[in-house]
Amino acid sequence: MQPRNLLAAALISLGLAGAGWFAAQGMAHLRTADRYVTVKGSADKLVDADLAVWPITFTVNGNDLTGVQAAITGNAGTVRDFLGKAGFQPTEITVSPTRVEDRWAYSYGDNRPPERYRATASVTLRTEKVKQLLPVISRSGELLNAGVLITEGSDPQYDFKALQSIKPGLIAEATANARKAAEQFAKDSGSVVAGIRTANQGTISIEDRDQTSPFIKNVRVVTTVEYFLKD
Repeated sequence: MQPRNLLAAALISLGLAGAGWFAAQGMAHLRTADRYVTVKGSADKLVDADLAVWPITFTVNGNDLTGVQAAITGNAGTVRDFLGKAGFQPTEITVSPTRVEDRWAYSYGDNRPPERYRATASVTLRTEKVKQLLPVISRSGELLNAGVLITEGSDPQYDFKALQSIKPGLIAEATANARKAAEQFAKDSGSVVAGIRTANQGTISIEDRDQTSPFIKNVRVVTTVEYFLKD
């Protein structure tokens, strides 16, 4: 073989060997980079509700439409006075339009109810003074004594609106708990935790602490984090 051909063959061999070495290093790096663990971390915090909505719905039955409408207006006034005396402002109280049902319109003979008209209305309190409201709810029997027939659907609802004020701290706590879980997994597998591969804030839920205290909320944050592992 000519010297020039020998030199070319040698260069080709070196090139192939070098390419193989770089490829091997790349695969080794890929395998290392692909080693990761996915963990979840959570954090919980009990908070007081900062918004209450109390719809007080009531009905009046009768055969005289004018009398029924007058009674429903009177009941609305009674409820407003009750809430006002409890310390709530008129701007926190709204009254829905009255809805009147002719109960004889679709019934005949013996199936007719004794009273033809049924009027329904609601007075709704929307307030941030939740602690002030709680003892007032327990006195709602005063409305019944005043002749206000409160119907179903009059349970107060509570919410927590200041989520943004506690959200960063909860996310930090949940992420720290996720890191602890990853470190335990790495320890058990003979590895150590490296950097974060991906992170997902996950879900944030606000639920009643229990059925008896819906005005206390449990805020829960769950994060999902993938950590690289290395030997």
